Amino acid sequence: MRTTTDVLGLDRRHVWHPYASTTHPGPLRRVLDARGTRLVLDGGTGPTEVVDAMASWWCQVHGYRHPDLDAAAHAQVDRFSHVMFGGLTHDPAITLVEKLVEITPEPLSRVFLADSGSVAMEVATKLARQWQIARAAASGSRGSRRTRFAALRGSYHGDTWGVMGLCDPEGGMHSMYAGALEEHLFLPRPPHLDADARASEEWSTAARAAIHEHRDELVAIVVEPILQGAGGMWPWSPECLRTLRELADEYALLLIADEIATGLGRTGTLFACERAGIVPDVLVLGKALTGGYLTQAAVITSEDIAAMISRGPGGALMHGPTFMANPLACAISAASLELLLPTWADNVARLESVLSASLLPLRQHSGVADVRVLGGTAAIELTVPLDMALATDTAIAHGVWLRPFRNLVYARHPYICTTEELQTIATGMTAVVDALTNASNGTGAAA
Repeated sequence: MRTTTDVLGLDRRHVWHPYASTTHPGPLRRVLDARGTRLVLDGGTGPTEVVDAMASWWCQVHGYRHPDLDAAAHAQVDRFSHVMFGGLTHDPAITLVEKLVEITPEPLSRVFLADSGSVAMEVATKLARQWQIARAAASGSRGSRRTRFAALRGSYHGDTWGVMGLCDPEGGMHSMYAGALEEHLFLPRPPHLDADARASEEWSTAARAAIHEHRDELVAIVVEPILQGAGGMWPWSPECLRTLRELADEYALLLIADEIATGLGRTGTLFACERAGIVPDVLVLGKALTGGYLTQAAVITSEDIAAMISRGPGGALMHGPTFMANPLACAISAASLELLLPTWADNVARLESVLSASLLPLRQHSGVADVRVLGGTAAIELTVPLDMALATDTAIAHGVWLRPFRNLVYARHPYICTTEELQTIATGMTAVVDALTNASNGTGAAA
């Protein structure tokens, strides 16, 4: 049997991790076990059990090894694990689609099942472009001059080539690709969720002017509604989202809501768009959809939009992933929604209440610029440098798995965390802030 030292050594020699250097790699732990909200990790000195405050990059909302999801996986794999979706259908896909249509607002009723969040966003943008082409054809035009999208500063929509162009081109993770990606229109980052009416009005005035100026070039408006994720865990004004809905209607644009990270309860409403009282033209879901068991995402639009595309040039939505509507993923997703719907509201309210009480006082900390808690997301913005190795070691020493980035120590944890586990998460986050502040100040005393 291989030791942890063996496994970590082989990993260092041959594996390339996400957003990681092969020449100057960061800390690495071996996962020995996972159950409920807990991971058992080994960095080479023996096993340590921690609460997973990342929910494996925000998707493991029911925790690990949930008996209902395990049962769904076993039942489906005993029938068939995959078949192509071209010219075929199957019960798990129909069951999942039926559930999605039941929970999404009208008129969203047509579902395209993709195989990851980034791919789903590619599908959503291709869908919007084809809709504009079909509209132009229906009016007698030979094509559409609309090729650009409007997005927000601070946005993140995925790592594949097309949607990288919709991520913040200066402050985002893909800025090195500037000049190679399609250039889109970026609106200012909207003001904070709690901003006063004047701030929202000023932002709306600027957004209206920008959209109006580029109205003949634009295909659609793309947003992470209410809460930007990888762009800084930034909660933003519902009034601004209402403005974008109005602008989409006024200028014949589709409004695409990237709810891969915000949907299915993460922000305190089932869909983040509900906070603004609006319905997007295209809703994209992922992450929590399968409860973290497999990769799957859904692109949901209206019958009218689907029909326009189907009547247009091409006669179909021109996309077809090999693993679209994978039966195993569909069966688990349907079981995940069955678990989620009766419990998410109470669970997420508890997450927000406990972490608000524990973390908001850190706004007075010398190493903290801000603390933001919304639904199942808690973020501490630092004024001191992030030392990943120090942060990771400190969190694990306090019984928590965290994965900070840039200037944020944050948690997007399983919905099933108990009050005690949430307090453990808060204690670990506080300890990380203290350690980073002390390191920055060159002291060993508590900040």
